[in-house]
Amino acid sequence: MAQKAIVIGASGYTGAELARILTHHPEFELAGLYVSTNSADANKSISTLYPQLKTICDLPLQPLPEDLTEIAQNADLAFFGTAHEVSANLAPVFLQNNCKVFDLSGAYRVNSESFYQEFYGFEHKHPELLKQAVYGLAEWNADKIKTTDLVAVAGCYPTVSQLSLKPLIEEGLLDVNQLPVINAVSGVSGAGRKASLTSSFCEVSLNAYGVFNHRHQPEIATHLGTDVIFTPHLGNFKRGILATITAKLKAGVSDEQIKRAYAKYYANKPLVRVYEQGLPSIKAVEFSPYCDIGFATKNNHIIIVGAEDNLLKGAAAQAVQCANIRYGYNEVLGLI
Repeated sequence: MAQKAIVIGASGYTGAELARILTHHPEFELAGLYVSTNSADANKSISTLYPQLKTICDLPLQPLPEDLTEIAQNADLAFFGTAHEVSANLAPVFLQNNCKVFDLSGAYRVNSESFYQEFYGFEHKHPELLKQAVYGLAEWNADKIKTTDLVAVAGCYPTVSQLSLKPLIEEGLLDVNQLPVINAVSGVSGAGRKASLTSSFCEVSLNAYGVFNHRHQPEIATHLGTDVIFTPHLGNFKRGILATITAKLKAGVSDEQIKRAYAKYYANKPLVRVYEQGLPSIKAVEFSPYCDIGFATKNNHIIIVGAEDNLLKGAAAQAVQCANIRYGYNEVLGLI
């Protein structure tokens, strides 16, 4: 019997991707799409907002009731595409009603109460759940994901950054006394669907933002186990992230050692593609669930280039990948 899945916060770009994936998933039944009660999209069909979903998914965007008990009891798993503070308060209700939660916000990604006050601007009211949550970087935390009911899906920038760096850090190939420098560019879909002058396609050229204070920096550093310098950029394209990472190698580290490190961790991970030669681009990964990684070395330094679709491997596809792992399915089921 298929597991009943719902999406809360379904009117956004990630919600639409989740609706598309779950509609075709052989083991998950998309049982409902929900938005906030004051949403302008409430009671509209999702295919009205996203015409590409016509005849694929025409479910209505139902307003979320005040009492969530019945919804939680009738679902096996819920995907949250809601604001951070909203997700933080939704999770306990669903968990108490035996509904597994896959949260795409930042509400449970770091086990530190002060982190949320400092970087997200709200007091976390459920610190006990921070200890229970498993960080949803699927390729690295599968064993823990298998046993939890609360997955905090990794952020879009942190996913590509960590997948690119972790094998080299784990194998001790980097001199982290010189902090890895991550420069990453995202398409405007990463800013969400809500209209804003700063993310308007006609206003965006290419600009850095959140310099030295972006909330993804401590998320990356916490889960990498080493500090980094992270600078995000907004580009005038719709979707995708390209991260260019500069790091110092330990003395004597060879390209073969680097290749072996990536092969050790990703040879059996079908959604990470490591290039034998050349460097990846956004074109290679957009509309796909993959993260592509390539590198070049010179003078004891390495430049790693990672690419992903921010709405898929950086959000919806990774959330479903985590759900597949939790239920014991092939992790790419419904994604490839």
